[in-house]
Amino acid sequence: MGALLVVAAQCPLLPFHPFAVIASAHAAGASANTPVQVAQANQVGRPAVPVPHTPSQPRATLPGFNPPPSYASGTTASGPVRAQPARMPFYVATRGKTTIYLLGTLHVGDPNDYPPNQPFRAPILGALAASPTLALELSPDDLLVSQDDVSKYGICSYECLPKLLPEPLWHKLAMRLRANPAALDEIRKMRPWLASLLVETYDSLSAGLQTEFGTEAQLQNVYLRQKGKIVGLETLGEQMRAFTGLTLAQQREMLAQDLVQTPAENVADVRTLHRLWRVGDADAITAWEAAKSEKLARDKRISAQVDNKILFDRNRRFVNRMLLIAAPNKPVFVAIGALHLGGQKGVLQLLRQRGFVVESY
Repeated sequence: MGALLVVAAQCPLLPFHPFAVIASAHAAGASANTPVQVAQANQVGRPAVPVPHTPSQPRATLPGFNPPPSYASGTTASGPVRAQPARMPFYVATRGKTTIYLLGTLHVGDPNDYPPNQPFRAPILGALAASPTLALELSPDDLLVSQDDVSKYGICSYECLPKLLPEPLWHKLAMRLRANPAALDEIRKMRPWLASLLVETYDSLSAGLQTEFGTEAQLQNVYLRQKGKIVGLETLGEQMRAFTGLTLAQQREMLAQDLVQTPAENVADVRTLHRLWRVGDADAITAWEAAKSEKLARDKRISAQVDNKILFDRNRRFVNRMLLIAAPNKPVFVAIGALHLGGQKGVLQLLRQRGFVVESY
């Protein structure tokens, strides 16, 4: 759901901390407060995803692909094998002398995804070094003030949520949070779209993932040392309207999908997404998400409308903004949620339609 999921997890107006609900998730079978064991993630009923072939060496003619030396190593006389960074979906789009680097991000993560000696693969670090501009979904300035807008548009002055939901859906949500009365009291004051984001945040935390290890935060740690410019591909108002513009039926559909499965099943899905992201294939992530959405949708027509507003409309906006920023011989490094990249309506395909050649690295 974009950067707003991170904001929801950190919202200072909530008197409870999201980790407070971990105990109830643990009781339901989630492995709370433990690192994600990606290799042991439950894959029952999930599509098998082949590991992509090892890419060829990057072309020296592309800016940034004379990358800094890799610190990852095999067995050496100097010491033990160093940890490898997550592969992550990473693509290069070129049209003439215009280059756009695209990294698919996760807004939460595990510290093992970013080894201290080399948090990203060498081609990614090289592309960052070559790019005068880093473009995220939201600029850092917008992200700093976004909590106020989340509160303004997502929280009521009274207990509105029970009145906005059909009684069976409210009952299901209340049962989900019954072990955490403080969380239940606060979620009563949220609009359905924000309640949905909070439920998803809890599932991510229960899976052992943390907001401070989201890709965007780790990228900025690297990029700010280069003193480059960081911009947003959409304004805070535009991102907020993707959610506040949802009809009540669409908001209910979002929340209903989050409650179809048990917390343990949702945690297994979070771990699967994390594993797919580590593999680094954006189209595989999109295919898995489409299959999941098909399974969870209560009303397929309304579910498709939600996807259009939250994903596909924003994809088109992202591409338009990228093309305004990119210029010949001035590459731009774009980092957006991995679910925005793949598929026929994804950013990669939209760039191909604009005449770009897109390659995976």
